[in-house]
Amino acid sequence: MELEDGTINDLMSLGLARYEARVYLTLIRRGSYTAAEVAREADVPRQRVYDVLDGLVRRQLASAHPGRVTTYSAVTPELALARLMAVRREAAERLERVSQGLAGVLQPLWSQGREHTDPLNYIEITRDPKAIAERFADIQRQARHELLTFCKPPFVAPAENAEGIEVVRRLHRSGGTVRAIYLDDTLGDPETMEHVRRFAAAGEEARFAPELPLKLVIADASLVLCDMPDPVAGTDSTTTLFIEHPALAACLRLAFHTVWTQAVSWDE
Repeated sequence: MELEDGTINDLMSLGLARYEARVYLTLIRRGSYTAAEVAREADVPRQRVYDVLDGLVRRQLASAHPGRVTTYSAVTPELALARLMAVRREAAERLERVSQGLAGVLQPLWSQGREHTDPLNYIEITRDPKAIAERFADIQRQARHELLTFCKPPFVAPAENAEGIEVVRRLHRSGGTVRAIYLDDTLGDPETMEHVRRFAAAGEEARFAPELPLKLVIADASLVLCDMPDPVAGTDSTTTLFIEHPALAACLRLAFHTVWTQAVSWDE
């Protein structure tokens, strides 16, 4: 039964519907069948079997033999498979032609669209905590070589942050750099220190500083995520910026390393 199911799935991958595959697989087991016999052997509803058989005949995968009672037989598997493959190749070639034609139509439109850009389309602004957490996860996933972070509460990621730990491991295994600077106050917070220990075990380099100007993530000197505290509303109200701008990211990377050189390690 398992072998038969696999064969039916293979026939379906060549373009047959499930009932067609089951009927063809039944027809090849004997010289000929009546429609009623096919319906019973292939477990196809009687009211459907005639349409299925007619479809196989039209596709030249089966033959009908008129008589007092019409019987049906399968063409040889070699010929049937060759005909199915020919149809698939023709469809693929047709899609290739359509694809090439579409490329010729769409490419000029895409090129024209690049000439009309929003001067600030590299900046995304959000205040929604869920959107901020999603953007934080995105920038971690996109990092390929380097991930630099100013870690300040409140934290947008969950305390365990298993995905973040896996990102650190991935970068560490590939020879990348993961560095984070935490506030000195972290040393007195057991929950945050457990977070620091887990990330250090995964490969993150951690240092501590008495102050950090803002929450900041820099990935590969090209992507930036930063919190901008509202100077009027207070520190509880922030605006988060996601910026894809290598020049700005390079400047902030220099700022990060300035703070890094002045910060102290866990042992220190």
